[in-house]
Amino acid sequence: MILTSLSLKNFRIHKDTFLNFSENLNFIVGGNGKGKTSILESIYYLCTTKSPGSKNDSDSVKFNENEFEINGTLKGLSEDKVRIYFSSNENKKYYFQNNKQIGRAADVIGNFPVVFLTPADHSITQGSPSDRRKFVDSVISQSSETYLKILLDYNKTLRQRSSLLSRLREDRSRYLFDELFAWSAKLVQSGVELIKHRKKFIDEFNGYIAHSYKIIMGTDEIPGVTYSFLDDKAEANIEEHFFNLLKEKKEDELRRAANLVGPHRDDFVFELNKINLRNYGSQGQHKTFQVVLRFAQFFYLQNVTGKTPIFLLDDVFGELDANRSLKINEYLREVGQAFITLTDLANTSYLKISKKDKVITLNGNGMANA
Repeated sequence: MILTSLSLKNFRIHKDTFLNFSENLNFIVGGNGKGKTSILESIYYLCTTKSPGSKNDSDSVKFNENEFEINGTLKGLSEDKVRIYFSSNENKKYYFQNNKQIGRAADVIGNFPVVFLTPADHSITQGSPSDRRKFVDSVISQSSETYLKILLDYNKTLRQRSSLLSRLREDRSRYLFDELFAWSAKLVQSGVELIKHRKKFIDEFNGYIAHSYKIIMGTDEIPGVTYSFLDDKAEANIEEHFFNLLKEKKEDELRRAANLVGPHRDDFVFELNKINLRNYGSQGQHKTFQVVLRFAQFFYLQNVTGKTPIFLLDDVFGELDANRSLKINEYLREVGQAFITLTDLANTSYLKISKKDKVITLNGNGMANA
């Protein structure tokens, strides 16, 4: 998948910006507040219908404006023109693909796979279990429509069951307990499917992580990911194990009116030489692992979907030493097209920029020189 052009109107700092891109590396250069990250964010919008950071689309509207618009042309086996329009007055967003409106994000996700490496990725290796679940779910959802549907159904069941637990805290009537049993059975059914998909994914994904880590760091350290839900007891019969945990936690769930058991509480443990990265890894090891995860995601999605994802890298090289930066820059040649933000080219002499690459310099208010 190649993004050939992008236009932004009233998006973040960008009043009216139009850009053409190289099919190779695109370096977007500018000081802080010049709109570099906004360009990557808009590309992510085109691929997923959502911002990678903000929950509210209104946050992306340029100050003193009431709407924003993003247009992009993507080429794969066919050419697709994608347009996103958001109105603050209506508080509504419209997504069009080849002039046809698409109403659900679920119908877009996976059409244009995207990988986004940002400084916020520190939360994946250093943050809470929810940050790691979000990463895993985002990768699998882009590669499997089935998984995305199961995940959406599971989350809906969680909301319904949580509401019922709140009611049961006040009214422990028989019919409400019967309803709880029905929702618990549904939770187990969809939850078991999520667990099986995640286990299969981790088994495959470890190979991609090992390959990318070796290219960037050599063989001194062996990376790996384990899925904490699946202990020996659970693997033998996941469904039975799930039901037993629900029985054990029943009174706690009723008292707290919360869903305490299921894959929404699972964790993924990142390791180097079988040592827990989160607890014992250095800052350099964390950053390298975060980069490796995104390269692994890229090649996993490429192989599974048959589509080449769009690769976005935001301010990556500023946190790495010259040797690792050089290795990553060389590795990007295997990716093809990528979009990389830099604060200053003067201090990145270790980067090898070819004649086929493109350097785009932002000079304020979203204006660009290419």
